[in-house]
Amino acid sequence: MAHALVGYDGLCSQIHGHSYLLEVTVEGPKAQSAGAKMGMVVDFKEVKRAVEESVVADYDHSFLIRRTEQTEEVIEVLRRHFERIHALDWQPTSENLLEHFATLIEARLPEGVRLHSLRLHETATSTAELVL
Repeated sequence: MAHALVGYDGLCSQIHGHSYLLEVTVEGPKAQSAGAKMGMVVDFKEVKRAVEESVVADYDHSFLIRRTEQTEEVIEVLRRHFERIHALDWQPTSENLLEHFATLIEARLPEGVRLHSLRLHETATSTAELVL
């Protein structure tokens, strides 16, 4: 995913990309009934599906930029040539992305499973975390 931080006073104001890594932690009651899922809060494939459908499918290989008066023309030109352009009402920082992704993921989790935290690695040494 690529982004630009409009108005930022450093290199991040330029279009650049990251190989983000998103860690998702959920919580809920463990299954008590006897069977293959006994003691399991949720099958990890269900969490993976929720993340894939709500975040990865829409944001992987996309460009994010805050919509401002100054960026409207750029957004218009980009959309004429590319499909995966996200014009946002907020700055696409890792912290803001976490809040947005949390809302999207929570809506797709199975009943009884809650999002506990998200951690977004922007680089190997730059990480933001949201604990709910």
